[in-house]
Amino acid sequence: MGAGGLLALIGLAFARVQFAYAWLLSFMFFLRLGLGALFLVIAHHLFDAGWSVATRRFCEHIAKMLFPEMLLLFLPIALLARTIYPWMNKNPQLDRALAAKQPLFTMPMFYVASALCFLVWWLLSNRLRYWSLKQDETGEARPTYRMRFYSGIGIILYALSLTLGAILWMKSLEYQWFSTMYGVYYFAGGVWATLATVYVITMILDRQGVLTEVLHEHQYYFIGSLLFAFTVFFAYITFAQYFIIWNGNMPEETFWYVVREKGTWWWVGLAIIFGHFFIPFLGLLRIDVKLVFSWMVPLCAWAWLMHWADLSFNVMPIPYPNGFPWQWLWLSAGCGAFMMGFLSWRFLKLYASSPPYPIKDPRLLEAMGFYHPVPTQISGGELDHADDMRDAPPQFRGGNR
Repeated sequence: MGAGGLLALIGLAFARVQFAYAWLLSFMFFLRLGLGALFLVIAHHLFDAGWSVATRRFCEHIAKMLFPEMLLLFLPIALLARTIYPWMNKNPQLDRALAAKQPLFTMPMFYVASALCFLVWWLLSNRLRYWSLKQDETGEARPTYRMRFYSGIGIILYALSLTLGAILWMKSLEYQWFSTMYGVYYFAGGVWATLATVYVITMILDRQGVLTEVLHEHQYYFIGSLLFAFTVFFAYITFAQYFIIWNGNMPEETFWYVVREKGTWWWVGLAIIFGHFFIPFLGLLRIDVKLVFSWMVPLCAWAWLMHWADLSFNVMPIPYPNGFPWQWLWLSAGCGAFMMGFLSWRFLKLYASSPPYPIKDPRLLEAMGFYHPVPTQISGGELDHADDMRDAPPQFRGGNR
């Protein structure tokens, strides 16, 4: 955090424009991880999942950092908005593309909409974590129902706020461009990178003996399977966006890709095609590799690299239309290192303030791999899923019911 902050300050002092875009890139990178963690928590409650109980708590901590930590990191973007976003310096009366996006693309609405996004993320992450900790204290059913309630309304608010944030802070860099799939595109890439992060954190906590007793090998398989699924989903969304724009062949849409075929951006695009899809797709295709740490950890690190390359492909062609800015890589690395250090420090503070997993969750037995003999309204009592449970009766093993 210290070294990255020093590099960021040097960039701010001597290269303000370059600093602004490097900071935006790093901000969107870690915002994606926070939003991905919030989605995993919401999905856990919506589907009443049992296997993800053990990993839910640290996902709540990551999501909790959407406010106020990510809001604090957003302040430089808010202050340098006129430097980052070209549309803020244009007259909508003289620009038809900008006039068509009124009143959203105005200075006041930019800050109002940004505030609304953080308000929604604070509400969801705060309430879900609050009732999760309350469940640890009481073990009552009410916290479980409250988390389901906030997840039910939260998935809608989540989708709207994520789309609005992605459009305002990244897509509006080229305000003339149209894409109805951009919010889903940002979402898919974020959950993909978050799943890689969750896999590594789970492995670390398991090796330290923190989560060992509440884990079953199924957790690693399920996280790896979701990572594989979102590899395909992200590729589908990215290709569909490209294909629809290419097939429509309208200058208002195609110019976004034309810019990204110039100079070394062409090679960055190819790296994303092969590195963001083909390598992880083939690497995760086998079932057994999802349980091999020596295989999965490098693959998860590769996911972070491709996540960063994908966001660079979105942000950096604005100030550097002729190719990737290798000469300013140190500045992007500095901003990223500062944010990573700051958020890691905050994560450890949150992690130390509560039990490492939900100790009174009604489905904790299922997460641990124990047989759950009594079906309840809360747990669902998945007696037909007793295969390989540690203490399941003989009649329930091997798929027998």
